[in-house]
Amino acid sequence: MTTRADPSPVWRLDAVAGLTAAAVVLPKAMAYATVAGLPVAVGLYTAFVPMLVYALLGSSRVLSVSSTATLAILVGAQLGTVVPDADPARLATATATLGALVGLLLIAARLLRLGFVANFISAPVLTGFKTGIGLVIVLDQAPKLIGVHLDKQGFFRDLFALARALPDTAWVTLAVAAATFALLIAMERAKPHSPAPLLAVGGAIAASWFFDLQAAGVAVVGEIPRGLPALTLPDWGLVQALLPGAFGIALMSFTESIAAARAFAAPGDPPLDADRELVATGAANLGGALLGAMPAGGGTSQTAVVRSVGGRSQRASLVTAAAALATMLLLAPLLGLLPQATLAAIVIVYSVGLIAPAEFRAIRAVRTMEFRWAVAAAFGVLVFGTLQGIVAAIVLSSIGLASQTAHPRVSVIGRQRGADVLRPLSAEHPDDETFPGLLIVRPEGRLYFVNAQYVAARIDALVAEHRPRVLALDLSRVPDVEYSALQVLADSERRHAQAGVTEWLVGLNPGVLEAVRHSSVAQQFGRERMFANTRAAIARWQAQQQAPPPPA
Repeated sequence: MTTRADPSPVWRLDAVAGLTAAAVVLPKAMAYATVAGLPVAVGLYTAFVPMLVYALLGSSRVLSVSSTATLAILVGAQLGTVVPDADPARLATATATLGALVGLLLIAARLLRLGFVANFISAPVLTGFKTGIGLVIVLDQAPKLIGVHLDKQGFFRDLFALARALPDTAWVTLAVAAATFALLIAMERAKPHSPAPLLAVGGAIAASWFFDLQAAGVAVVGEIPRGLPALTLPDWGLVQALLPGAFGIALMSFTESIAAARAFAAPGDPPLDADRELVATGAANLGGALLGAMPAGGGTSQTAVVRSVGGRSQRASLVTAAAALATMLLLAPLLGLLPQATLAAIVIVYSVGLIAPAEFRAIRAVRTMEFRWAVAAAFGVLVFGTLQGIVAAIVLSSIGLASQTAHPRVSVIGRQRGADVLRPLSAEHPDDETFPGLLIVRPEGRLYFVNAQYVAARIDALVAEHRPRVLALDLSRVPDVEYSALQVLADSERRHAQAGVTEWLVGLNPGVLEAVRHSSVAQQFGRERMFANTRAAIARWQAQQQAPPPPA
């Protein structure tokens, strides 16, 4: 008779992980709500509904879904364009509309099988984008540390305005911020992923009550409604204004979620399903939008907490969501005493990790061009704004992709003397033999409209240099060929034929061969000038050279 393993140890591990994550997630979620210009209660709603929905639908065992620093700043920038006066009712409606759009876009991406878009922003560009976001967040929160208010006018103008406001520093507010910084930094250094934010919030609330900090001029959160979030319906009249920003927020939500899920997947975990992740994050955002949450995504730091304290399944997120619910029902009045400076300090401590100078150095050590893309992405956020920074990041990634494939390697192929080894001619192998009258040229990579003319020009230059009678174009390293490239190939063959050079096609991969067969190139070359591999082409050339000349 077999006995079932006792599941209680796993339940206990998940319960401990969920409560520990709640101690980190809930204070940060409230803080990130302020980054977006929303009431702190929205942070609690975001740590409840999206977390709960993802736990039921997601494919990652430990991904923790709520607000993140990047999403908070993007949401704030978008909402500021449609609710400049921060009217509470309009802000709630706009937030619901934005969240619903993000959710619907993610679900639509699943229907269109667009999960691959998560990889569309290159790592260096994403590094630069997040660095720019981190700098914006730090500057955005800095006035709260010293008790002053600044009207946002752009990163560099805000930086100068902050410098001018330093003489007006409220010293009691600064002391509260300094104490929060000291506690957070000390605890994080002593034990990373500790419930430092919870202790900071609890200590700040106690100090606020005991010393009556609000009477001393310290800004506090203020009244937080106790109870469940109210149902908020989207205003579809705002769709046109919010849709561009929703695209960017949806992209970052999914990108951050899939990156965090991959980073903390254990060896025994089932593989992540990108399409299922789109549905789960989409449903989490859609459900959250209707119940007062802001757009959400998977967070790296909070997921790290779950994994580091032994979380094994999404039961940990269910416990975290339950803790958020209990906080809304029982502790909301106490949270109203929380100083804004404490929230600002929490935001800065947990957002400064987005600024990664070491990553810039690592990128520069590998490739200078990608380092420039990273720097350009960071400055794009600082100069043009966060939402425009996403567009800049995508454009830079597209340019980077195009530049990497626009100039593929085009090599002349020779044979190692005394061996049946074909390889590109190089200074390292000066004894490799070639075949007089036969030029073998091998391009590498996909041939398409961006690089077709470059490859044709390189081949023309090699033909002019070597003056062969036969050009064997080895396409064995070409996985795919586009219609534009086939047209260039046909034009190149006609041009070479007029110059007295016969062109052969060699080593066509199945996909390339299929494309050639459905184009005019197949008739233009004919079967007699298409070879299975380079060795067959060499054998045909050598046989032609040994054949007796035709009779006069």
